[in-house]
Amino acid sequence: MGSSNFVTEVDPVFIFVTVVSVLFIIGITATMLYFLFRYNKKRNKVAKDIHGHAGLEVIWTLVPLVIVTFMFYFGWVGFKKMMNPPANSFQVKATGRMWSWLFEYENGFQTDTLYIPAQKPVELALNSMDVIHSLYIPAFRVKKDVVPGKLKNKLWFIAEEPGSYDIFCAEYCGQRHSYMLTKVVAMPQNKFNDWYASVAPDTNGRTKTTKESSSDDEMAQKGSMIVKTKGGCLACHSLDGSKLVGPSFKGIFGKEVVVIVDGVEKQEIVDEKYLRKSITTPAAEIVRGYQNLMPPPPLSEQEIGEVIAYIKTLQ
Repeated sequence: MGSSNFVTEVDPVFIFVTVVSVLFIIGITATMLYFLFRYNKKRNKVAKDIHGHAGLEVIWTLVPLVIVTFMFYFGWVGFKKMMNPPANSFQVKATGRMWSWLFEYENGFQTDTLYIPAQKPVELALNSMDVIHSLYIPAFRVKKDVVPGKLKNKLWFIAEEPGSYDIFCAEYCGQRHSYMLTKVVAMPQNKFNDWYASVAPDTNGRTKTTKESSSDDEMAQKGSMIVKTKGGCLACHSLDGSKLVGPSFKGIFGKEVVVIVDGVEKQEIVDEKYLRKSITTPAAEIVRGYQNLMPPPPLSEQEIGEVIAYIKTLQ
């Protein structure tokens, strides 16, 4: 048994294709060497015309056709199964954006790591906020492109064993494509149920781990979670002062920056008004030395305020 329900189906196909390819490489190379030796100039001083051989032509036409037909058949059978998730699958929305993943559960909770129950079908509804991505879980042998605006784009699997498995983006999507990494964490059903219940929102829409108070510290804590999950900010902005695609959040609040507006440079103080404008309309003012790559994040006014509260703490 593999790490997912597709391992025992995908691996034999890969092995079959690999073995056939190796045999063909060896056979073709051996044939080329034989012809080089058998028909070299020393042995054949006078060139002769070679007339066709019907038997050979039939063999080298039919044999590849049969092999390719087998490859197609096994590939189609596996692909067809991957396209039809079970009706009782656990539903999760998976969103790709430059350059991070966001997973949203049926209860509204969001994470940047995918948490799932083991030994239960999981169906991911795939969507992209910007360019084409590709969600790839090597251990599960599943991969599917994540296309902006493509509806009903699904991927499903069953994690056979609890554990942590890598998730990659397998479609080049820009400068920090190689950093678009996260994990899928498969938990035993009882542990997953406990975790899922702990993050379920109450009647007021708050998770059970969220207090009703809205002090600055608590707003900053919420902002930290948004930056790491729903906002997807850490794909482009660092927290330690290092330069990425966008300016670092560390020490930026209260700092004077040079921005470009309609081709003209001007100085701005990074205050709450500036940050709110930069989040809601990122293309309006571009900090000198950076490019306009940021799409407006799907954040509410309250969430933007919580992100700003968190940025203010990063001094």
